[in-house]
Amino acid sequence: MNGTEIKQGSLLLAEPFMMDPNFKRTAVLLCEHSPGGNSIGFIMNRPLAMNVDELIEDFPEFSCEVYWGGPVQTDTIHYVHNVGDMLEESVKVSDGVYWGGDFQKLKFLIASQLIQPENIRFFIGYSGWGDGQLQDELTYGSWIRADMDANYLFNSAPEGLWQQVMAHKGDNYSILAQLPESMSWN
Repeated sequence: MNGTEIKQGSLLLAEPFMMDPNFKRTAVLLCEHSPGGNSIGFIMNRPLAMNVDELIEDFPEFSCEVYWGGPVQTDTIHYVHNVGDMLEESVKVSDGVYWGGDFQKLKFLIASQLIQPENIRFFIGYSGWGDGQLQDELTYGSWIRADMDANYLFNSAPEGLWQQVMAHKGDNYSILAQLPESMSWN
């Protein structure tokens, strides 16, 4: 697979020198992509200092941190999880990773303690690209494509995720992972 081939379930890493504050040093899980069409993803490494039960009325008590998914429709909440077999209407994104699903059933499963915080991530807003925009950004070099692993989402510390995925790509990418966030630190 070449570095610019994208599909649902791909992981996008912001190139190391990206200055856009929305995406600087981010790892974005691409949950929807249609060639030549729109794309939707969620930033996996921008936790917010709040839990989901603080944001949604009538939500079961649930100590699960919310993440900033991206700058589009920041008045919406989305969720990605690893319990697709229990949650109807969820969409398989990659092995062990599902997006969305029946919200009422989700609340029931959480209240019944069948879904734990380590099974799910909630996102405010999303990252989105219009017709062909993401392919253009990849061609330009704004993003580095990586393979998704469910462990990145559910078992990795968000503050080191960008470096971790970059290093796992090996070769020159492991060198890029070691670059300081600000070159003035050299």
